[in-house]
Amino acid sequence: MRIIKLDAIDSTNHFLKALSVQESCENFTVVSTESQTEGKGQRGSDWASEVGKNLTFSVLYNQNIEGITSLFTLNILVAISVVDVLKSVSNLNFVIKWPNDILAENKKIGGILIENTFKNSKEVQSIIGIGLNVNQSQFENLPQASSLYQLENKIFDRETLLISIVNRLEFNLNQIKVLGETHFWNAYHQILFKKDVVSTFESVAGNRFVGKIQEVTQEGKLAVLLEDDTIRFFDVKEIKMLY
Repeated sequence: MRIIKLDAIDSTNHFLKALSVQESCENFTVVSTESQTEGKGQRGSDWASEVGKNLTFSVLYNQNIEGITSLFTLNILVAISVVDVLKSVSNLNFVIKWPNDILAENKKIGGILIENTFKNSKEVQSIIGIGLNVNQSQFENLPQASSLYQLENKIFDRETLLISIVNRLEFNLNQIKVLGETHFWNAYHQILFKKDVVSTFESVAGNRFVGKIQEVTQEGKLAVLLEDDTIRFFDVKEIKMLY
C-alpha cells in the first residue's frame, strides 16, 4: 500500500486521478490530506471537514469488469469495508444510508464518492473517495452530523483507521472470488438504513411521500414500496431520504 500524505489539497480524488495519468499507480495507492478545500459528496454537496481531525482520503482501484455483474458492487464493498473496521473499534450502531452515507447511531459520520473511468471495454479505473468524521468535536449548522469522538468521547488513531479500511477493502475485494457478489449484496442490505421501515422521502421537485425501502438494485437504484403497493425505482439524483 502506497500512501501519499498531503497537508492541503482541493480534492484527493482530483489529485489521485491526475497522478494516475502522469504515472503508473498500483492498486490501493492512497492519497490522504489534513485539509480538503473542495471535497464533494453525493449530489455535488460540499464535504466540510475540520483540519487535522478527520480522515479524508482517496484510493485507486483498477478493476477488470469481466465477470462483474454490477459496477455498484464496488460501492457496497467500500461501504461494508468501512463499517467492518468501525465495528472492530466501536460498539456503536453503524448502518449505511443509501447510497453510501455511513451513519453511527443515526448520525452521519462518513461518506463515500466513487468516480469511475472506463479505460477500455474490460477495465475500469475507480477513484474511491472516503470522508470519515473521526475526532471533530463541533458541527455548526449540521444537526445530523457527528463523529466517532462525539459519540464515544474518546480520541481515535486516524492512521490506524485509514490503513485498516484500505486493508479491509482489499480483503473483501479478494473475497468476491471466494464468496461471490451475492454474499456482499446480502450483507449490504442487512445494514441498510430504514430497510422495510416506513420512511419519508422528498423528490427533486420538493414533493414528500412515504414508503418502505425494499432493496438497492444492482444499478444502484432504490426500490421503494409506495402506499398504493406499487414499487418504484429511484436514482440517487431523483430523491433523498429524510431522517
